[in-house]
Amino acid sequence: MTNFETLYNDVIKKSLVEKFGYTNPHEIPKLTKIVLNMGIGDAVTDKKKVTSAMEELAAISGQQPVMTKARKSIATFKLREGMPIGCKVTLRSDRMYEFLERLVNMALPRIRDFHGITGKNFDGKGNFAFGIKEQIIFPEINYEKVDEVRGLDIVICTTAKTDEEAKHLLTSFNVPYKK
Repeated sequence: MTNFETLYNDVIKKSLVEKFGYTNPHEIPKLTKIVLNMGIGDAVTDKKKVTSAMEELAAISGQQPVMTKARKSIATFKLREGMPIGCKVTLRSDRMYEFLERLVNMALPRIRDFHGITGKNFDGKGNFAFGIKEQIIFPEINYEKVDEVRGLDIVICTTAKTDEEAKHLLTSFNVPYKK
């Protein structure tokens, strides 16, 4: 059991029950998954960029990523259906809590004034999505081996019914967001 999972079970659940008055323990919002997505626009011309991006995402997440492919052809981008254009990872349970702990405690403090974070918003259903402009903020990435700085999208999915519940849950984990 990770530190954040223990924090959730011991402290955050109680504060959520006090604030929102849940009667059933299954009503209490919790994290369900974290999805990491890395789009590689240059993959059309160079296939090596896909493999390097997949290796970096595997180092960041601790799990093998899945290659995403184009759904349809777009002639102006020289893109054909089925070509690799990115990679993604879905983290659940222990790996999810471990990643969130590394993200909040080690990676995000490396961004100066959080200007490297884009599009911080809630979707109205309790999910929080934001983008990171540089993957090199993660300590697992060796800066000398990086061929290109890429962005990374992170979606934190919760079982919260409203954004207010999700904000309280994520604030308890010290996840920064614009208010």
